[in-house]
Amino acid sequence: MSEWMVLLIAMAAACAVVLAITVLKERRVGEDYDPSETPDVIEYMTMMVGVVYAIVLGLAIAGVWEARGAAQDGVRLEAQALFEVSERAGAYPAPVRDRIRADVRAYVDHVVETEWRVMIDKGELTDRGDELLRELRREVTRQLPPGEVAAQTYQPLVDRVAAVADARGAREQSAGPTMPGVVWFGLVLGAVLTVGLIFTLQIRRSARELMLAGLFSMLIAFLLFLVWDFDAPFGRSVGDTTGPFTDLFPT
Repeated sequence: MSEWMVLLIAMAAACAVVLAITVLKERRVGEDYDPSETPDVIEYMTMMVGVVYAIVLGLAIAGVWEARGAAQDGVRLEAQALFEVSERAGAYPAPVRDRIRADVRAYVDHVVETEWRVMIDKGELTDRGDELLRELRREVTRQLPPGEVAAQTYQPLVDRVAAVADARGAREQSAGPTMPGVVWFGLVLGAVLTVGLIFTLQIRRSARELMLAGLFSMLIAFLLFLVWDFDAPFGRSVGDTTGPFTDLFPT
């Protein structure tokens, strides 16, 4: 199921629940019911709960957005370092150059085609990816520079491989969800409480009030969807954040 479909279902469900409760509640009230009798303290509590929840929800969105940005920066660094290794290998003799570039290509293909899906589904990297990176490091470090140009390229090449390893480690640390379960519990509970307080304001079945109640519930559902979507630092599908690899290493 696509993310857009999840969003539409969540927003429609939230709106439908609020409107259904409002209509059913209105049918059960008596003729002498006065909607203007809402106590002032309830209006104050509703306002304060809404403000506090808005602040918490905004901080949650900012937190997951920052985590996703940092994760994507790490992906760009990893891909760029691999590209530099592949380009700098041109200073070596053809057999060595071809082996290094083949190791880089094998690593990139594995990351994009296999490891990314494992990382999204399980929040971890693969042993095969570690093995391919070790093979690349071994191929780079064991080559003795045969000339002055290659000698000047050797240390930067080793440094680029080390940068790939660092970026890979950072990617592993960021592979899981950003938001802990207790925070999700608070966000969902806050959403239920905030929407539930609508019914303490004695809203009626007028088109204007029903529209505002529905739009408010849809807004809460949309904001929670944003937190859920950004809570996956590397996206929820393979194509979301593999762009740096596929751009620098097109098939």
